[in-house]
Amino acid sequence: MKGQFPVDRFRNLPTPFYYYDTNLLRETLNAIRSEAGRYDNFRVHYAVKANANPKLLTIIREAGLGADCVSGGEIRAALAAGFSPADIVFAGVGKADWEINLGLDNDIFCFNVESLPELEVISALAVAHGTTARVALRINPDVGAHTHANITTGKAENKFGISMEQLDEVTDAALRLPAIELIGLHFHIGSQILDMGDFVALCNRINELQARLAARRLILPHINVGGGLGIDYHHPNRQSVPDFASYFACYHKHLRLQPGQTVHFELGRAVVGQCGSLITRVLYVKQGTHKQFAIVDAGMTDLIRPALYQAYHKIENISSERPVEPYDVVGPICESSDVFGKAVDLNAASRHDLLALRSAGAYGEIMASGYNCRALPGSYTSEELA
Repeated sequence: MKGQFPVDRFRNLPTPFYYYDTNLLRETLNAIRSEAGRYDNFRVHYAVKANANPKLLTIIREAGLGADCVSGGEIRAALAAGFSPADIVFAGVGKADWEINLGLDNDIFCFNVESLPELEVISALAVAHGTTARVALRINPDVGAHTHANITTGKAENKFGISMEQLDEVTDAALRLPAIELIGLHFHIGSQILDMGDFVALCNRINELQARLAARRLILPHINVGGGLGIDYHHPNRQSVPDFASYFACYHKHLRLQPGQTVHFELGRAVVGQCGSLITRVLYVKQGTHKQFAIVDAGMTDLIRPALYQAYHKIENISSERPVEPYDVVGPICESSDVFGKAVDLNAASRHDLLALRSAGAYGEIMASGYNCRALPGSYTSEELA
Protein backbone atom coordinates (compact mmCIF):
# COMPACT_ATOMS: atom_id res chain seq x y z
CA MET A 1 0.00 0.00 0.00
CA LYS A 2 1.40 3.40 -1.00
CA GLY A 3 -0.07 6.23 1.04
CA GLN A 4 -3.80 5.86 1.33
CA PHE A 5 -4.13 3.50 -1.65
CA PRO A 6 -4.41 -0.31 -1.37
CA VAL A 7 -2.15 -0.82 -4.39
CA ASP A 8 -2.00 -4.58 -4.05
CA ARG A 9 -5.80 -4.74 -4.27
CA PHE A 10 -5.74 -2.46 -7.29
CA ARG A 11 -3.38 -4.57 -9.38
CA ASN A 12 -5.95 -7.16 -10.46
CA LEU A 13 -8.79 -4.69 -11.07
CA PRO A 14 -9.63 -3.56 -14.61
CA THR A 15 -8.56 0.03 -15.16
CA PRO A 16 -9.48 2.81 -15.35
CA PHE A 17 -11.73 3.04 -12.29
CA TYR A 18 -12.74 5.50 -9.61
CA TYR A 19 -11.67 4.85 -6.05
CA TYR A 20 -13.55 6.56 -3.22
CA ASP A 21 -12.16 6.93 0.28
CA THR A 22 -15.41 6.69 2.23
CA ASN A 23 -13.62 7.34 5.52
CA LEU A 24 -12.59 10.75 4.18
CA LEU A 25 -16.11 11.34 2.87
CA ARG A 26 -17.53 10.68 6.33
CA GLU A 27 -14.90 12.93 7.91
CA THR A 28 -15.92 15.69 5.50
CA LEU A 29 -19.60 15.20 6.25
CA ASN A 30 -18.92 15.31 9.97
CA ALA A 31 -17.10 18.62 9.50
CA ILE A 32 -20.05 20.03 7.54
CA ARG A 33 -22.52 18.97 10.20
CA SER A 34 -20.34 20.33 12.98
CA GLU A 35 -19.69 23.73 11.41
CA ALA A 36 -23.16 24.28 9.92
CA GLY A 37 -24.64 23.02 13.18
CA ARG A 38 -23.22 26.04 14.99
CA TYR A 39 -26.05 28.02 13.42
CA ASP A 40 -29.61 26.90 14.12
CA ASN A 41 -31.02 28.15 10.83
CA PHE A 42 -28.48 26.64 8.37
CA ARG A 43 -29.57 23.72 6.15
CA VAL A 44 -27.18 21.94 3.76
CA HIS A 45 -28.17 20.16 0.54
CA TYR A 46 -25.75 18.07 -1.50
CA ALA A 47 -25.44 19.10 -5.17
CA VAL A 48 -26.03 15.76 -6.89
CA LYS A 49 -24.49 17.00 -10.13
CA ALA A 50 -21.03 16.69 -8.53
CA ASN A 51 -21.27 12.91 -8.22
CA ALA A 52 -24.35 10.67 -8.33
CA ASN A 53 -22.62 7.40 -7.44
CA PRO A 54 -25.32 5.57 -5.44
CA LYS A 55 -22.84 4.36 -2.82
CA LEU A 56 -21.82 7.94 -2.06
CA LEU A 57 -25.38 9.26 -2.21
CA THR A 58 -26.42 6.78 0.46
CA ILE A 59 -23.62 7.89 2.80
CA ILE A 60 -24.46 11.56 2.20
CA ARG A 61 -28.15 10.96 2.87
CA GLU A 62 -27.32 9.05 6.05
CA ALA A 63 -25.33 12.10 7.22
CA GLY A 64 -28.51 14.16 7.11
CA LEU A 65 -27.93 16.35 4.06
CA GLY A 66 -30.70 17.17 1.64
CA ALA A 67 -30.35 16.95 -2.15
CA ASP A 68 -29.96 19.72 -4.71
CA CYS A 69 -30.95 18.42 -8.16
CA VAL A 70 -30.72 19.98 -11.62
CA SER A 71 -32.52 17.31 -13.65
CA GLY A 72 -35.28 14.77 -13.39
CA GLY A 73 -32.64 12.05 -13.52
CA GLU A 74 -30.96 13.52 -10.45
CA ILE A 75 -34.30 13.64 -8.63
CA ARG A 76 -34.74 9.94 -9.41
CA ALA A 77 -31.21 9.19 -8.20
CA ALA A 78 -31.84 11.08 -4.96
CA LEU A 79 -35.13 9.29 -4.34
CA ALA A 80 -33.50 5.91 -5.10
CA ALA A 81 -30.80 6.71 -2.51
CA GLY A 82 -33.48 7.34 0.10
CA PHE A 83 -33.58 11.14 0.22
CA SER A 84 -36.93 12.43 1.41
CA PRO A 85 -38.81 14.54 -1.16
CA ALA A 86 -39.13 17.13 1.62
CA ASP A 87 -35.34 17.56 1.44
CA ILE A 88 -35.06 17.90 -2.37
CA VAL A 89 -34.69 21.22 -4.19
CA PHE A 90 -34.83 21.36 -7.99
CA ALA A 91 -32.88 23.98 -9.94
CA GLY A 92 -31.98 24.31 -13.60
CA VAL A 93 -32.54 26.83 -16.35
CA GLY A 94 -34.30 24.37 -18.69
CA LYS A 95 -36.72 22.14 -16.78
CA ALA A 96 -38.74 19.92 -19.13
CA ASP A 97 -42.42 19.31 -18.42
CA TRP A 98 -41.82 15.70 -17.40
CA GLU A 99 -39.17 16.83 -14.91
CA ILE A 100 -41.51 19.39 -13.36
CA ASN A 101 -44.25 16.77 -13.19
CA LEU A 102 -41.84 14.39 -11.48
CA GLY A 103 -41.17 17.02 -8.83
CA LEU A 104 -44.89 17.68 -8.40
CA ASP A 105 -45.73 13.98 -8.24
CA ASN A 106 -43.24 13.56 -5.40
CA ASP A 107 -44.12 16.84 -3.65
CA ILE A 108 -40.50 17.98 -3.49
CA PHE A 109 -39.60 20.81 -1.14
CA CYS A 110 -38.93 23.54 -3.68
CA PHE A 111 -38.48 24.47 -7.34
CA ASN A 112 -35.77 27.10 -7.87
CA VAL A 113 -37.34 29.06 -10.73
CA GLU A 114 -35.09 30.79 -13.27
CA SER A 115 -37.49 32.72 -15.51
CA LEU A 116 -41.03 34.05 -15.80
CA PRO A 117 -41.95 31.58 -18.59
CA GLU A 118 -40.79 28.69 -16.38
CA LEU A 119 -42.86 30.01 -13.47
CA GLU A 120 -45.94 30.15 -15.69
CA VAL A 121 -45.41 26.55 -16.87
CA ILE A 122 -44.95 25.29 -13.30
CA SER A 123 -48.17 27.07 -12.33
CA ALA A 124 -50.12 25.47 -15.19
CA LEU A 125 -48.76 21.99 -14.46
CA ALA A 126 -49.44 22.36 -10.73
CA VAL A 127 -53.02 23.41 -11.48
CA ALA A 128 -53.42 20.32 -13.67
CA HIS A 129 -52.08 18.19 -10.80
CA GLY A 130 -54.43 19.80 -8.31
CA THR A 131 -51.48 20.69 -6.10
CA THR A 132 -49.36 23.68 -5.10
CA ALA A 133 -45.73 24.12 -6.13
CA ARG A 134 -43.40 25.75 -3.63
CA VAL A 135 -40.94 27.97 -5.49
CA ALA A 136 -37.90 30.13 -4.84
CA LEU A 137 -36.84 32.72 -7.40
CA ARG A 138 -33.28 32.25 -8.60
CA ILE A 139 -31.83 35.72 -8.89
CA ASN A 140 -28.79 36.49 -11.01
CA PRO A 141 -27.05 38.94 -8.65
CA ASP A 142 -24.45 40.14 -11.19
CA VAL A 143 -21.70 39.19 -8.77
CA GLY A 144 -18.46 37.83 -10.21
CA ALA A 145 -16.45 34.99 -8.74
CA HIS A 146 -12.70 34.44 -8.86
CA THR A 147 -12.87 31.18 -10.74
CA HIS A 148 -12.79 29.75 -14.29
CA ALA A 149 -15.09 31.57 -16.74
CA ASN A 150 -16.89 28.33 -17.60
CA ILE A 151 -18.02 27.81 -14.00
CA THR A 152 -19.01 31.39 -13.22
CA THR A 153 -22.80 31.61 -13.03
CA GLY A 154 -23.70 34.86 -11.28
CA LYS A 155 -22.84 37.52 -13.85
CA ALA A 156 -25.44 39.36 -15.92
CA GLU A 157 -24.18 37.77 -19.14
CA ASN A 158 -24.68 34.22 -17.80
CA LYS A 159 -27.78 32.24 -18.76
CA PHE A 160 -28.76 31.52 -15.17
CA GLY A 161 -31.40 33.20 -13.06
CA ILE A 162 -33.69 36.20 -13.11
CA SER A 163 -32.10 39.61 -13.53
CA MET A 164 -32.42 42.05 -10.65
CA GLU A 165 -34.32 44.40 -12.99
CA GLN A 166 -36.99 41.70 -13.43
CA LEU A 167 -37.27 40.85 -9.72
CA ASP A 168 -40.41 42.90 -9.03
CA GLU A 169 -42.19 41.67 -12.17
CA VAL A 170 -41.50 37.99 -11.45
CA THR A 171 -42.28 38.41 -7.76
CA ASP A 172 -45.66 39.91 -8.66
CA ALA A 173 -46.33 36.98 -10.97
CA ALA A 174 -45.39 34.45 -8.31
CA LEU A 175 -47.80 36.07 -5.88
CA ARG A 176 -50.57 36.23 -8.52
CA LEU A 177 -50.33 32.90 -10.36
CA PRO A 178 -52.48 29.99 -9.16
CA ALA A 179 -50.97 26.92 -7.49
CA ILE A 180 -47.73 28.76 -6.68
CA GLU A 181 -46.39 29.37 -3.17
CA LEU A 182 -43.43 31.76 -3.15
CA ILE A 183 -41.19 30.69 -0.26
CA GLY A 184 -37.72 32.04 -1.00
CA LEU A 185 -34.89 33.45 -3.03
CA HIS A 186 -32.12 31.39 -4.60
CA PHE A 187 -28.60 32.38 -5.67
CA HIS A 188 -25.48 30.66 -7.00
CA ILE A 189 -22.49 32.63 -8.28
CA GLY A 190 -20.14 29.86 -9.40
CA SER A 191 -17.93 26.97 -8.42
CA GLN A 192 -14.42 26.31 -7.05
CA ILE A 193 -14.42 29.61 -5.12
CA LEU A 194 -11.65 30.00 -2.55
CA ASP A 195 -11.85 33.75 -1.98
CA MET A 196 -14.32 34.38 0.85
CA GLY A 197 -14.68 37.93 -0.47
CA ASP A 198 -16.83 36.55 -3.29
CA PHE A 199 -19.30 35.20 -0.75
CA VAL A 200 -19.24 38.50 1.16
CA ALA A 201 -20.16 40.26 -2.09
CA LEU A 202 -23.06 37.85 -2.54
CA CYS A 203 -24.25 38.50 1.02
CA ASN A 204 -24.21 42.24 0.39
CA ARG A 205 -26.30 41.80 -2.75
CA ILE A 206 -28.77 39.53 -0.95
CA ASN A 207 -29.07 42.12 1.81
CA GLU A 208 -29.95 44.76 -0.80
CA LEU A 209 -32.60 42.55 -2.38
CA GLN A 210 -34.07 41.62 0.98
CA ALA A 211 -34.39 45.32 1.80
CA ARG A 212 -36.22 45.86 -1.51
CA LEU A 213 -38.68 43.11 -0.65
CA ALA A 214 -39.05 44.31 2.94
CA ALA A 215 -40.06 47.71 1.59
CA ARG A 216 -42.95 45.84 -0.02
CA ARG A 217 -43.62 44.13 3.33
CA LEU A 218 -42.58 40.83 1.78
CA ILE A 219 -40.39 38.55 3.90
CA LEU A 220 -39.70 35.10 2.49
CA PRO A 221 -38.86 32.26 4.88
CA HIS A 222 -36.02 30.67 2.87
CA ILE A 223 -32.79 32.13 1.45
CA ASN A 224 -30.76 29.70 -0.67
CA VAL A 225 -27.20 30.94 -1.24
CA GLY A 226 -26.12 28.05 -3.47
CA GLY A 227 -22.71 26.48 -3.04
CA GLY A 228 -19.38 27.15 -4.71
CA LEU A 229 -16.83 26.43 -1.98
CA GLY A 230 -13.67 25.10 -3.60
CA ILE A 231 -11.11 22.47 -2.68
CA ASP A 232 -7.29 22.38 -2.71
CA TYR A 233 -6.40 20.51 -5.90
CA HIS A 234 -2.67 21.09 -5.46
CA HIS A 235 -2.39 19.72 -1.91
CA PRO A 236 -5.10 17.07 -1.44
CA ASN A 237 -3.28 15.47 1.49
CA ARG A 238 -2.50 18.73 3.28
CA GLN A 239 -6.08 20.02 3.05
CA SER A 240 -8.29 17.02 2.50
CA VAL A 241 -11.27 18.67 4.23
CA PRO A 242 -12.27 22.17 2.99
CA ASP A 243 -12.47 25.17 5.31
CA PHE A 244 -16.13 24.84 6.23
CA ALA A 245 -15.65 26.88 9.41
CA SER A 246 -14.73 30.03 7.50
CA TYR A 247 -17.38 29.38 4.84
CA PHE A 248 -20.35 29.11 7.17
CA ALA A 249 -19.02 31.84 9.50
CA CYS A 250 -18.82 34.19 6.50
CA TYR A 251 -22.55 33.87 5.84
CA HIS A 252 -23.39 34.07 9.54
CA LYS A 253 -21.45 37.31 9.82
CA HIS A 254 -22.44 39.10 6.63
CA LEU A 255 -25.94 37.91 5.77
CA ARG A 256 -28.62 40.03 7.42
CA LEU A 257 -31.60 37.79 7.98
CA GLN A 258 -35.14 38.48 9.02
CA PRO A 259 -36.50 36.62 12.06
CA GLY A 260 -37.33 33.02 11.28
CA GLN A 261 -35.49 32.81 7.96
CA THR A 262 -33.62 29.62 7.06
CA VAL A 263 -30.42 29.68 5.00
CA HIS A 264 -29.92 26.83 2.53
CA PHE A 265 -26.57 25.78 1.06
CA GLU A 266 -25.91 23.58 -1.97
CA LEU A 267 -22.42 22.11 -1.60
CA GLY A 268 -21.14 19.60 -4.14
CA ARG A 269 -17.44 19.67 -4.93
CA ALA A 270 -16.55 20.49 -1.31
CA VAL A 271 -18.38 17.35 -0.15
CA VAL A 272 -16.99 14.71 -2.51
CA GLY A 273 -14.06 16.25 -4.42
CA GLN A 274 -11.19 15.07 -2.27
CA CYS A 275 -12.50 11.57 -1.51
CA GLY A 276 -12.22 10.37 -5.11
CA SER A 277 -9.28 9.41 -7.32
CA LEU A 278 -9.17 8.11 -10.87
CA ILE A 279 -6.88 5.08 -11.02
CA THR A 280 -5.30 4.39 -14.39
CA ARG A 281 -2.62 2.07 -15.74
CA VAL A 282 0.42 3.04 -17.79
CA LEU A 283 0.21 1.44 -21.23
CA TYR A 284 3.44 2.79 -22.68
CA VAL A 285 6.29 5.12 -21.83
CA LYS A 286 7.10 6.91 -25.07
CA GLN A 287 10.24 8.96 -25.64
CA GLY A 288 9.59 12.06 -27.75
CA THR A 289 12.02 14.47 -29.26
CA HIS A 290 12.07 16.83 -26.30
CA LYS A 291 9.92 15.06 -23.69
CA GLN A 292 8.65 11.70 -22.59
CA PHE A 293 5.04 10.61 -22.40
CA ALA A 294 3.28 8.35 -19.95
CA ILE A 295 0.41 7.00 -22.05
CA VAL A 296 -2.33 5.70 -19.77
CA ASP A 297 -5.57 3.79 -20.30
CA ALA A 298 -7.78 6.54 -18.85
CA GLY A 299 -8.76 9.41 -21.08
CA MET A 300 -10.80 12.55 -21.27
CA THR A 301 -13.84 10.28 -21.51
CA ASP A 302 -13.21 9.30 -17.89
CA LEU A 303 -12.10 12.68 -16.51
CA ILE A 304 -12.90 15.59 -18.81
CA ARG A 305 -12.01 18.47 -16.48
CA PRO A 306 -8.42 18.99 -17.73
CA ALA A 307 -9.60 19.13 -21.35
CA LEU A 308 -12.73 21.20 -20.61
CA TYR A 309 -11.45 23.64 -17.97
CA GLN A 310 -7.65 23.25 -18.23
CA ALA A 311 -8.09 21.95 -14.69
CA TYR A 312 -5.20 20.75 -12.57
CA HIS A 313 -5.24 17.37 -10.83
CA LYS A 314 -2.30 16.15 -8.79
CA ILE A 315 -0.99 12.94 -10.39
CA GLU A 316 0.95 10.30 -8.45
CA ASN A 317 2.66 7.09 -9.51
CA ILE A 318 1.45 4.80 -6.72
CA SER A 319 3.45 1.82 -8.02
CA SER A 320 6.93 3.32 -8.03
CA GLU A 321 9.48 4.65 -5.54
CA ARG A 322 12.12 5.37 -8.19
CA PRO A 323 13.59 8.86 -8.71
CA VAL A 324 11.29 11.52 -10.11
CA GLU A 325 11.20 12.29 -13.84
CA PRO A 326 8.99 14.67 -15.88
CA TYR A 327 6.24 13.23 -18.08
CA ASP A 328 3.37 14.43 -20.17
CA VAL A 329 0.55 12.21 -18.91
CA VAL A 330 -1.79 11.55 -21.82
CA GLY A 331 -4.70 9.27 -22.64
CA PRO A 332 -5.67 7.11 -25.64
CA ILE A 333 -8.50 9.27 -27.02
CA CYS A 334 -8.11 10.46 -30.60
CA GLU A 335 -8.00 14.13 -29.57
CA SER A 336 -5.00 16.39 -28.96
CA SER A 337 -6.75 17.74 -25.87
CA ASP A 338 -6.65 14.30 -24.21
CA VAL A 339 -3.91 15.37 -21.81
CA PHE A 340 -4.06 15.10 -18.02
CA GLY A 341 -0.89 17.06 -17.33
CA LYS A 342 2.30 18.32 -18.95
CA ALA A 343 5.79 18.11 -17.43
CA VAL A 344 4.35 16.24 -14.45
CA ASP A 345 6.99 15.08 -11.95
CA LEU A 346 6.38 11.39 -11.29
CA ASN A 347 8.35 8.59 -9.75
CA ALA A 348 9.87 6.95 -12.83
CA ALA A 349 7.13 5.09 -14.70
CA SER A 350 7.07 1.71 -16.39
CA ARG A 351 4.45 -0.24 -18.30
CA HIS A 352 1.63 -1.46 -15.99
CA ASP A 353 2.38 1.11 -13.24
CA LEU A 354 -0.71 2.54 -11.58
CA LEU A 355 -1.24 6.29 -11.48
CA ALA A 356 -3.73 8.12 -9.28
CA LEU A 357 -5.34 11.34 -10.48
CA ARG A 358 -6.31 12.97 -7.21
CA SER A 359 -9.24 15.17 -6.18
CA ALA A 360 -11.43 13.60 -8.86
CA GLY A 361 -14.48 12.85 -6.72
CA ALA A 362 -16.41 15.83 -8.13
CA TYR A 363 -17.21 16.19 -11.82
CA GLY A 364 -15.25 13.06 -12.65
CA GLU A 365 -17.28 9.88 -12.88
CA ILE A 366 -20.52 11.82 -13.32
CA MET A 367 -19.22 13.52 -16.51
CA ALA A 368 -17.77 10.35 -18.07
CA SER A 369 -18.80 9.59 -21.65
CA GLY A 370 -18.68 6.77 -24.18
CA TYR A 371 -16.80 8.76 -26.83
CA ASN A 372 -14.62 6.49 -29.03
CA CYS A 373 -17.07 3.72 -27.98
CA ARG A 374 -15.27 3.40 -24.67
CA ALA A 375 -16.82 1.70 -21.66
CA LEU A 376 -17.64 3.88 -18.66
CA PRO A 377 -15.20 3.54 -15.75
CA GLY A 378 -16.16 1.37 -12.80
CA SER A 379 -15.96 2.41 -9.15
CA TYR A 380 -14.84 0.95 -5.84
CA THR A 381 -14.90 2.25 -2.30
CA SER A 382 -12.30 1.88 0.43
CA GLU A 383 -14.80 -0.23 2.35
CA GLU A 384 -15.14 -2.68 -0.54
CA LEU A 385 -11.38 -3.09 -0.89
CA ALA A 386 -10.53 -3.15 2.83
